[in-house]
Amino acid sequence: MTISEATKLSPAHAVSVRPLIWIGAITTGTVVTNLFAPQILVGLMSRSLDMTALQAGLISTLTLLGYALGLLLLVPLVDLVENKRLILRTLACAIVAAIGTAMAPTPLILLAATFILGASCAAIQMVVPLVASMVPPERRGQAIGDVMSGLMIGILLSRPLASLIADSWNWRGYYLTSAVLMTVLGCALARYLPTLQPAAKVSYGALLRSFPRLLREEPVLRVRSWTAALVMASFTAFWAAVALRLPEAPFKLDAKGIALFALIGVAGAAATPIAGRWGDRGFARPLLIVSHLLIAGALVLCAWAGMIESRIVALSLLGVGAVLLDFGITTDQTLGRRAVNLLQPEARGRINGLFVALFFIGGAVGAAAASAAWSFGGWTAVCAVAATFGVLGFITDIATKTGSE
Repeated sequence: MTISEATKLSPAHAVSVRPLIWIGAITTGTVVTNLFAPQILVGLMSRSLDMTALQAGLISTLTLLGYALGLLLLVPLVDLVENKRLILRTLACAIVAAIGTAMAPTPLILLAATFILGASCAAIQMVVPLVASMVPPERRGQAIGDVMSGLMIGILLSRPLASLIADSWNWRGYYLTSAVLMTVLGCALARYLPTLQPAAKVSYGALLRSFPRLLREEPVLRVRSWTAALVMASFTAFWAAVALRLPEAPFKLDAKGIALFALIGVAGAAATPIAGRWGDRGFARPLLIVSHLLIAGALVLCAWAGMIESRIVALSLLGVGAVLLDFGITTDQTLGRRAVNLLQPEARGRINGLFVALFFIGGAVGAAAASAAWSFGGWTAVCAVAATFGVLGFITDIATKTGSE
């Protein structure tokens, strides 16, 4: 679908795209916190409901599993169902699920509610391509970068915000707060989202069966999903292990100190609009190379920080390393989004669903790799493994130019 076709289908497109971009960024940033907050709230949730260790471990797992299934089963509906209605209904399910999680009286109800909440968070990946489709191709990187900055801020803020809300109230308060915020955003989306009827005229089953074909036909999707998965593995490995390292010498941070340290990473979100704009100007390839080298270099700095005796110097180096790491990761993510959103317009829902599902698999690999590395060689080993993912991204840049135009 061309931009002119989208305009014919969307009377609401007469509204300025700038408010739509801002609301898209805020929405994605708010909704995505539901995916990562359970990782910091799991202890409080399990104790309040007398959950077993197995049940407690399922809270985060089912949330992310629900999200993965939502990406594969719900996001493709973007190519089949009018987009605004689909987004609002999916967000409504997220609101109900957040309230259900907050009010859950038993472990089983809690687990069911978190699974549904995770699946409903797929609304994020419906908003991003819709916003992208409302701007011309030559400005698409900038628009995606602006929306992605909200997404990355939400990911980075999810754990410290959940911790702070739980400290001030309780874990149920976090989910109630999330439900209220999503309700407000739903009202804003109902007003500003344009209506967009997809061009695809196939069955839902045919959409799902087209996933393997899209991967075969679109080398840009394969390459950009691969590097996105690599940098997500670096991101997850670092942030999963840093919470274990910060309480130890020389850093010696308590729970609140760790939450405040996590806020440092938000600075990395500033890379998203910059990367989007420079990608639109034809500098995607050098930016990708720099981003992957930056990831590897940042992790060397983080490993060095753990070897320094001075607490202030160590924290400063680790903070700089965390910011540079997030700069590299968000640059790759933004340029990858830009590249895949320039592919087949009639398949943008499926392409975005595949892209995000694949880089979340990278995140799962990174978490597992960090756990093994921590057991084997502590913080230095974690940094080495996370840096290796960045090096693999750099090797990919040198080996191919696909998707870096």
